[in-house]
Amino acid sequence: MTETSAGKTATEIIPQPGIPLPGKRRDPNRIEQMLRVDHAGEYGAVAIYGGQRAIYGKLPQKARIARQLEEMEADEQVHLEAFDALLVKHRARPTALGPIWNMAGHALGAVTALMGDKAAHACTEAVESVIEQHYAGQITELRAMGEDELADRFDQFRTEELAHRDLAIEEGAKDAPGYPVLSGLIQAGCRLAIKVSEKI
Repeated sequence: MTETSAGKTATEIIPQPGIPLPGKRRDPNRIEQMLRVDHAGEYGAVAIYGGQRAIYGKLPQKARIARQLEEMEADEQVHLEAFDALLVKHRARPTALGPIWNMAGHALGAVTALMGDKAAHACTEAVESVIEQHYAGQITELRAMGEDELADRFDQFRTEELAHRDLAIEEGAKDAPGYPVLSGLIQAGCRLAIKVSEKI
């Protein structure tokens, strides 16, 4: 072990898993805030995929993309149910704006589906990019608090969101008409929804 100028050994100053970093403590209010906004995000994601499937499910020639959307929606539904349980476990309240996010998500899904397959995938890519970045920041915070079990759960969800994003890119998301504007608007809307849902 290496002795430092402060008389600490190298192993003593390297943060260990499960041990909060100096200056950081478990913050129940922050954890509640995370759970509330993530629950809202998964609720909205289910609504977006549902809106897209409502369009594609009626078109036999769109069976392939409808199947992809159904699989991604199923993943988001699992996430949503997990957050339902976590809200109860941590005695956290859901956002009061749930009905609004449901309507907005369904509308966004339907509109992008009507714009075409690539626009629908651009919507997925934009939403999942924001969500995975959001999870990444939360995971760092949770590990700093020593909340490794919750961080691991979020990390699993983040991995699945990344898979959705990557599939959307493979399917031509960035080739959608007006992609930079469409993606930018959707991401801005997602970030605004995150900020609002943290508080309300």
